[in-house]
Amino acid sequence: MHDKKLYGTATVGTKGQVVIPADAREELDIQAGDRLYVVGSEKGQFVGFIKEEQLRKMIDHLTDNVDQLKTLLTDDQKG
Repeated sequence: MHDKKLYGTATVGTKGQVVIPADAREELDIQAGDRLYVVGSEKGQFVGFIKEEQLRKMIDHLTDNVDQLKTLLTDDQKG
C-alpha cells in the first residue's frame, strides 16, 4: 500500500533550525527530545530525517545474519 505522504513545507531559520509540521510530528510520533538523523544526497536532491530508533532497527535488521553469512561464505570458499 502507498505509505508516502507530503506533510507540507518547513522553513529553515537563520540558525538552521527547521520546524516539522504538527501533523507530521503527530502521525510519525515525533516527540520533543527525539533524536533525528539527517539524511540526504550529496547533490542536494533530497534531505530527510530518520528517527534514531528506526535507524537502529534498520541496522539491526541488516546485520542480524552477518555471522551466518560470513560462515556460509567461508565454507563456500573452502569447499
